[in-house]
Amino acid sequence: MRITRIDHEDYYEEVYDPNLPQHDDPGWPEPAPEARRGLAGEVVMWIAPNTEADHVALLLQFLVSFGNCVGRKPYFLVEGTKHYPNLFAVLAGQTAKARKGTSADRVRQLFEVADPEWTRNCVRGGISSGEGILWSIRDPIYNMKKGELQCTDPGVEDKRLMLDEREYQQALTVMTRPGNTVSRIIRDAWDGRDHIESLTKNSPARVTEPMISIVSHITIEELRESLDRTAMANGYANRFLFACVRRAQLLPHGGDSSDGAVTYLTPKIEDALATARQRERITMTPAAAKLWQKIYTTLSVEQPGLLSAITARAEAQTLRLALVYALTDGAGEIDVGHLEAALAVWRYCEASVKLIFGDTVGNPVADEILRALRASLITGLTRSELCLMFRNSQHRAGAIGAGLLLLQKLGLARAEQSATGGRPVERWSAISA
Repeated sequence: MRITRIDHEDYYEEVYDPNLPQHDDPGWPEPAPEARRGLAGEVVMWIAPNTEADHVALLLQFLVSFGNCVGRKPYFLVEGTKHYPNLFAVLAGQTAKARKGTSADRVRQLFEVADPEWTRNCVRGGISSGEGILWSIRDPIYNMKKGELQCTDPGVEDKRLMLDEREYQQALTVMTRPGNTVSRIIRDAWDGRDHIESLTKNSPARVTEPMISIVSHITIEELRESLDRTAMANGYANRFLFACVRRAQLLPHGGDSSDGAVTYLTPKIEDALATARQRERITMTPAAAKLWQKIYTTLSVEQPGLLSAITARAEAQTLRLALVYALTDGAGEIDVGHLEAALAVWRYCEASVKLIFGDTVGNPVADEILRALRASLITGLTRSELCLMFRNSQHRAGAIGAGLLLLQKLGLARAEQSATGGRPVERWSAISA
């Protein structure tokens, strides 16, 4: 049961909270123990007892922060493409009280000591525009003055940028505005392009060798609603690791001071950062390469519907996670343990995607039809009834027909002919999972 016992000295109070973990919750993912490996695992172990933040949220906050703090020097090469340790993550809370921000604050306390310069200069909040992202790490700007090319803005020397977006729904809304470049710039940043620039006339910013990482916060319901509006299946979404998170425990008076964790962990983080920044190309040990051959096959299996679009970069995401795990260990090679830890994180994120988006196919009309069919699971609905249901929307009969065919193709709906005494009526129903 989701019960926390509160000690009032002379009596105990048991409080029910739907945000607390419950092992028999259907569909809620459970992280494999391999994910808590090495330094990342120690961070979670030290912080978890004294915070309400989800353990997976703490883990991802640390992995993303560490990768960005290291910088762009170490990489893993795949067919000529360099994968740097920059990760994008979305923490999807079961409710608004999932303590997503708490996980960020707890991990940030460690880096404030381990690398105060990075924390002070490279961590930013708010994804308002693509130009705004580039401006914070812009190259020097030169303009012609009196016939000579002069530097009018020295730019920003440190190209590391850790975006801490606490209101991700607003960022998704921004992307729907005509001409907004957020989606393209974020995709280019994840891809590790050597140059990213804005073509906007009023803000011609350009960045060379950017190192951008993102952790975003949103509720599961907001994310589901935003999916239709922002068409996240266009290649933008699969660059993110989506993780379901919720409150881990109730601490009415807050957790104990993190001084002990900071004292113990920050020297280890400092050493790991110093070693990682000396690395360049990271390779795999023979044992890891053998394991990767097996993992690669399973990661390459396509998922149905929208899940396929959102998890399309499973192989690349797992490799990047393994790279970060290796760097936290100070290793110059990805070993079996790093791959196993990375796969554990990816499997959790994959299960989260199924929980969040399992009822959607990426087509707004088809998604609405599927919800309607499931609400009428016993009787089903005819095309005429569906048209009446959507008469106040912009969905035309042709779009409804196309949506039905898509659901039928995906095995989510079926049509049957019902006798009426006259011409048979086509009745559609949802197929139970």
